[in-house]
Amino acid sequence: MFRERMNTRILGENNLVINRFFNLDGRAYESGALSVKTKELLGLVASLVLRCDDCITYHIVRCAEEGVSRDEVFETMSIGLIVGGSIVIPHLRRAVDRWDETEKMRATP
Repeated sequence: MFRERMNTRILGENNLVINRFFNLDGRAYESGALSVKTKELLGLVASLVLRCDDCITYHIVRCAEEGVSRDEVFETMSIGLIVGGSIVIPHLRRAVDRWDETEKMRATP
């Protein structure tokens, strides 16, 4: 996977700031007062609002891994649309397409 390969490559440079930021990013999504599932849903909203397709894909996949239901993901995406406005619609389309792909993969034995 491109993301994993590039993360390994980037972290291999041993740049203190980059490594600390990546570590902080990972730790922010660990279970705490909020569950990992909730944090991934929040990440999805932020990614929609910021219109980052790579981030949307990542959070869609993570939501699926965390057992997020179709209703939960669509309710979450509706919040992203309300907060971000109509400019989010193209990213919402791609998010739904990616969600459909994850559902197909989960249904395939």
